[in-house]
Amino acid sequence: MAMKNLLKEDDIKKALDLFKAADSFDHKKFFDVVGLKALSAENVKLVFKALDVDASGFIEEEELMFVLKGFSADGRDLTDKETKAFLAAADKDGDGKIGIDEFEALVHE
Repeated sequence: MAMKNLLKEDDIKKALDLFKAADSFDHKKFFDVVGLKALSAENVKLVFKALDVDASGFIEEEELMFVLKGFSADGRDLTDKETKAFLAAADKDGDGKIGIDEFEALVHE
């Protein structure tokens, strides 16, 4: 499912523009600006599935680095520092990856 079916294209562009600079990514602000916080838990889980590129049921560190590209091909790669901070914020069970419920909880925290 394309992100544009769940989120407004203008909001996606605004969010990506806000975090164009390396090491500027803030997941809480990104989720708010892109419109994820306003989505239902069910729709947030659809976004998760779109970001889970290998369909493993988890967003692993390698996928997380490219998470902004999941919203738009114009998105940049996250830096190692940003990726590790994002993973640390979401990975509540310490397994080194983000599950669907962890992602939904992070979006709506």
